[in-house]
Amino acid sequence: MAKRSSLSIRIVEGKNLPAKDITGSSDPYCIVKVDNEPVIRTATVWKTLCPFWGEEYQVHLPPAFHAVAFYVMDEDALSRDDVIGKVCLTRDTLAAHPKGFSGWAHLTEVDPDEEVQGEIHLRLEVVPGPRARRLLRCSVLEARDLAPKDRNGASDPFVRVRYSGRTQETSIVKKSRYPRWNEMFEFELEEGAAEALCVEAWDWDLVSRNDFLGKVVFNVQKLCSAQKEEGWFRLQPDQSKNRRGEGNLGSLQLEVRLRDETVLPSGCYQPLVQLLCREVKLGTQGPGQLIALIEETTSTECRQDVATNLLKLFLGQGLAKDFLDLLFQLELGRTSEANTLFRSNSLASKSMESFLKVAGMRYLHGVLGPIIDKVFEEKKYVELDPSKVEVKDVGCSGLHRPQTEAEVLEQSAQTLRAHLAALLSALSRSVRACPAVVRATFRQLFRRVRERFPSAQHENVPFIAVTSFLCLRFVSPAIMAPKLFHLRERHADARTSRTLLLLAKAVQNVGNMDTPASRAKEAWMEPLQPTVRQGVAQLKDFITKLVDIEEKEELGLQRALSLQAPPVKEGPLFIHRTKGKGPLMSSFKKLHFSLTTEALSFAKTPNSKCVNELNQWLSALRKVSIGNPGLLGSYHPGVFRGDKWSCCHQKDKSDLGCDKTRSRVTLQEWNDPLDHDLEAQLIYRHLLGVEPALREKHRELSAGIEAGSVLTGPGGAPEDPLAQLLQVLRDLQEAHRSSPASSPPSEPSCLLELQT
Repeated sequence: MAKRSSLSIRIVEGKNLPAKDITGSSDPYCIVKVDNEPVIRTATVWKTLCPFWGEEYQVHLPPAFHAVAFYVMDEDALSRDDVIGKVCLTRDTLAAHPKGFSGWAHLTEVDPDEEVQGEIHLRLEVVPGPRARRLLRCSVLEARDLAPKDRNGASDPFVRVRYSGRTQETSIVKKSRYPRWNEMFEFELEEGAAEALCVEAWDWDLVSRNDFLGKVVFNVQKLCSAQKEEGWFRLQPDQSKNRRGEGNLGSLQLEVRLRDETVLPSGCYQPLVQLLCREVKLGTQGPGQLIALIEETTSTECRQDVATNLLKLFLGQGLAKDFLDLLFQLELGRTSEANTLFRSNSLASKSMESFLKVAGMRYLHGVLGPIIDKVFEEKKYVELDPSKVEVKDVGCSGLHRPQTEAEVLEQSAQTLRAHLAALLSALSRSVRACPAVVRATFRQLFRRVRERFPSAQHENVPFIAVTSFLCLRFVSPAIMAPKLFHLRERHADARTSRTLLLLAKAVQNVGNMDTPASRAKEAWMEPLQPTVRQGVAQLKDFITKLVDIEEKEELGLQRALSLQAPPVKEGPLFIHRTKGKGPLMSSFKKLHFSLTTEALSFAKTPNSKCVNELNQWLSALRKVSIGNPGLLGSYHPGVFRGDKWSCCHQKDKSDLGCDKTRSRVTLQEWNDPLDHDLEAQLIYRHLLGVEPALREKHRELSAGIEAGSVLTGPGGAPEDPLAQLLQVLRDLQEAHRSSPASSPPSEPSCLLELQT
């Protein structure tokens, strides 16, 4: 049993940002920090004051986190990046919005006195003193993960303890973010005094003023009751200042939703999983058709989440193909016009989108990656719309002449035809590379649509059904936004974005089988028609081969794929090597690493072109080692150089570590291993929310059945699947009520009460 928290984050866009560059513009990007730990960095959007990101992330984090902060930065090539402003959302703020925080938030100025981090280890005691007086004894032991305030990436920390008008200070520890003092201070305790004890951490500077590192304030009256307490306390910012800059630094549009889930043991979810699996196996012939009822009672706004959770649950049970096949049949059963098939945001459409992202992302990278890389590398000016053509000078020095509009259009058409032909050729050759489960699912879709629309006039409908997902909902979106599909680390600039958009439009025309309706929308796409018509023939041939997969071949391909441990993360990392003392004795070496669920390996030459950021590597390492019973609770963030650790200056090389390991904050990726219990819990949570609608539906169905015809199973349990589902929900609700993780602690921690 475990309590898990997750954040669904969508960084939409910014507006009215201040200009940070001499050009009167900025190059903004966002950094997301959870309790001062960076976990997300968006792409940089160049030369704009109103950037659009549209990036979505799922972050799993410990339930005890305090705040999530969004920093808007301006990237500079030759100097340090400028901080534009930030938005901070506390856990309490997010908890107050069960459906999520959504909207515009004003950026506020980043105050150094508010940018604190780390914890301090203190021992607080009330001891007898002279003349029958009592003394308040404060032992300052150590601190960890303090904010770096100096250029060398460290600080020179000392602690100032204040009580009842008296101030005492510790010694200064040079060049450390993990200082150890072990110093004790005593204050005479006045009876009935209501003054608080304040412990402040500072960074000492020789020339400029000292930098504030954080503080902890204690309620002395509660300390007198406790007599003695010791522990790690989180440093708090100085919030006595008024907030500055709000409203004139621009705004950030965010969608953030916090979910706290108590995941029960696997056995608790088995009745729910077995019931849903049985319904999928029965298909549309099932007596209760629970999947259809779930779709009927699910609102449009949460249909994507429900589709993803159901898809992952059935994928883990080996029933993804059967689940999607059931949804295909339900969709076809209520569709009368072939041209409206899978055009709505139905559960089938949303589930298929999620399925392709989970099961087909690596395949997409193999097919589309080289074409996207070529477009980014060429950076050619491409435009087919005559109303948007920009005429420029061409020729050698001294022989410049303006390029005509016709020349621009012809060169653009040639470039797009080449990219489209390369993409279609790569797609045609990729039949064997496509995952077996994806091929089998498309086979079912193709067959179901052909059975539903068998006439000759609907000859292309089965092909369009496949391309509506493969081209229109998978390949084309990836072309338009390669960053969101992990094909590139950065967003495209304006010129490259236009090329990608035109290429995506051409792929959509091919996916629509070059219908007159698609040609009529944008007549200026006519120069691509020869390649589009040829592409339609190629695509139909590809789909014919794609869906031509038998059960034996499907099992064989699936078995071959299962024998290989796919990499969770791969790319270059720099290894820091240290020998002896001094800066010249250390060096960095670039190696190319590959992380799987079984091993972390490296080589001198790259096996892929994937470039990953440090926080993505840390997230991947945490996920693959989450079940490791030998995980350490602490570590040294520095190196042992000469005769001491560079982080805490301890001289014992075998010292356990001066900082705690952070293994709980992880980014959800498309290739994450499936968590069956969590998916079952999320499905239960959704069904619990629509339980009144399910009960009403059950009453309607029961009203049409004669009282004597209701069948019961062994022990008097109802055979009606909907009644069984309602009973399962009641059982899970009772299990949650009785679970220790769901009940509040009976006695609050004294340490939390002491800190004010």
